[in-house]
Amino acid sequence: MLTMRDVSRDHGEGPSLVHALREVDLDVAAGEFVAVMGPSGSGKSTLLTLAGGLDRPTSGRIVVDGTDLGALSRAARSALRRRSVGYVFQDLNLIPSLTAAENVMLPRELDGVRARQARGEARDALTEVGVGDLAGRFPDEMSGGQQQRVAIARALVGDRRLVLADEPTGALDSHTGEDVMRILRARCDAGASCLLVTHESRHAGWADRIVFLRDGRVVDATPRTSGPESLLQETP
Repeated sequence: MLTMRDVSRDHGEGPSLVHALREVDLDVAAGEFVAVMGPSGSGKSTLLTLAGGLDRPTSGRIVVDGTDLGALSRAARSALRRRSVGYVFQDLNLIPSLTAAENVMLPRELDGVRARQARGEARDALTEVGVGDLAGRFPDEMSGGQQQRVAIARALVGDRRLVLADEPTGALDSHTGEDVMRILRARCDAGASCLLVTHESRHAGWADRIVFLRDGRVVDATPRTSGPESLLQETP
């Protein structure tokens, strides 16, 4: 579902050059749940941004659902994201002038789905994450945790085959956070793929595999059976 080969991303040049990501190889198969861990500044969010086609790598190749992102125009990448990729941003990116349902249904409408069907799918997604009763509210009428759930619903709506989640439980209490992880796990069990960035080892424990980043490089990886704590202990 997702293939990254020798992917690097640099920012700036000369003395101000920053290597945000360095020669990363990563595969996420259909139905696989992969967690990405690492210290702040290790390249985790950059990895998701590139995987979702929101930015282009300095070098390397990224393939999503059989499509080479490097061969696509900006418009074609946007169409691919709306159709196949769900993204939960750290800063949520909800549109203030739209209700919860309208925020969730927007990518479906942009992809040509009729409003009635898109609204029904949006309500189903909101109900799935526990905020179906907030469909008519605007973002400023919701708590931070409620807004986070709406953002997650937007990432799950429709037939999204790849879900990219950047700290999706950051504004949620521990119980609700576990509910969100259960939802993501169920989506993977149904055939979707998920790439999750998290600082929480208990959330990484829901994944099939954990990848550890440091200074923009993949420095280790472990299957779920080994547990994320063992990865943190073994990494030098």
